Amino acid sequence: MKSTILSITNKKGYNLHASLELPANQKPNYYAVFAHCFTCSSSLIAVKNVSRALTNHGFGVVRFDFTGLGRSEGEFAESHFSANVEDLIAVYNFMLENYEAPVLFVGHSLGGAAVLVAASKLPEVKAIATISAPAEVSHVKHLFSHQLEEAEAKGDVKVNIGGRPFVIDDEFVEDFDKTDLPAIVRSLRRPLLIMHAPFDTIVGIENAQKLYNSAIHPKSFVSLDGADHLLSDTKDSLYVGDIIGAWVQRYFEPMENRMLDTEGEQLVAHLNLKEDHFTTNMQTKDHAMIADEPLSFGGDNFGPGPYDYLSASLAACSAMTVKLYAERKKWNLDEVFVYVTHSKKHTDDLMLDVEKPGRIDHMSKKLKFVGDLDEGQRNRLTEIAAKCPVHKTLQSEVVIVTERIKED
Repeated sequence: MKSTILSITNKKGYNLHASLELPANQKPNYYAVFAHCFTCSSSLIAVKNVSRALTNHGFGVVRFDFTGLGRSEGEFAESHFSANVEDLIAVYNFMLENYEAPVLFVGHSLGGAAVLVAASKLPEVKAIATISAPAEVSHVKHLFSHQLEEAEAKGDVKVNIGGRPFVIDDEFVEDFDKTDLPAIVRSLRRPLLIMHAPFDTIVGIENAQKLYNSAIHPKSFVSLDGADHLLSDTKDSLYVGDIIGAWVQRYFEPMENRMLDTEGEQLVAHLNLKEDHFTTNMQTKDHAMIADEPLSFGGDNFGPGPYDYLSASLAACSAMTVKLYAERKKWNLDEVFVYVTHSKKHTDDLMLDVEKPGRIDHMSKKLKFVGDLDEGQRNRLTEIAAKCPVHKTLQSEVVIVTERIKED
């Protein structure tokens, strides 16, 4: 996932810090904007994970910090809800002028409410997805409700939200009461995906119900079972990104997966050392994949490892070859399971008579056939699995030519 730092000037002249995440091919089919949760920032791991997942679906994703938060200029007191909406519109206009108009808005918590309002002012936004969003903007006032009277009396007052100190004023508080979110949702009439955890203790599930009932079709709801409000578990945020990426494809024209200067090649892999440890995005002409290393090796475990893909290639080819043979023979094969393990073993353990004994690559392939087959048919299918193209490639001498492409 390639990241480009952007500096976007909002309506008040403040610079908003933003990151543009690009797919491995660096050529997104469409652009999306992500709005983070109340008092959070674009560097929250959940925001990064959702963005990463969306880039695997061909999106370029802008994640940015609202005024007074993260690395954006301004004071938090100026980051009231209306200002959040204005910041979103500023990001949209920047992308329109410098790249192309974002067609997908994604918002988390209060950021979800903000994208709904901003999208209502931007008809070019074709789809909206919310994550744990409140049905009423004023919902967030409960976070500092015990200090509201003090804010009204003194004007400026320091409040504690989520264990962090912020300075707010009465304008900040009053702004939350100005938006009729259900009415805005009812008027959107654009594809809307509402995602919410059933046991969210910060923004209750009844908020999702109210938003869904207010919306006009096409609308969808996905339950985030077991997730917390901030999507603290990596698997939850990656799941959210994958669901949004798959859901939104229905509303956009499919585009051919464009690769980066790899004419005639089959696959490209891209690793951004500044952003990731080992997470490597890969693309073929039509499909995207992620490779990674496990946590124990210093990776993030976002995808299978390189040798897992090697094993997967052997397993998939074996299964497909067996299928084709069984169909040609008109045998009653219903399912095939292929189990593959790669390891290093010593030639002595394998009882191999070689000139130079030592550790070599070893691949174990086990097969299970489901269907009305006799013993002879099962034995023959086992033999055929050993003749699949990838199996033959791995057992033959392979020449790999490595060359460098000149950098632009």
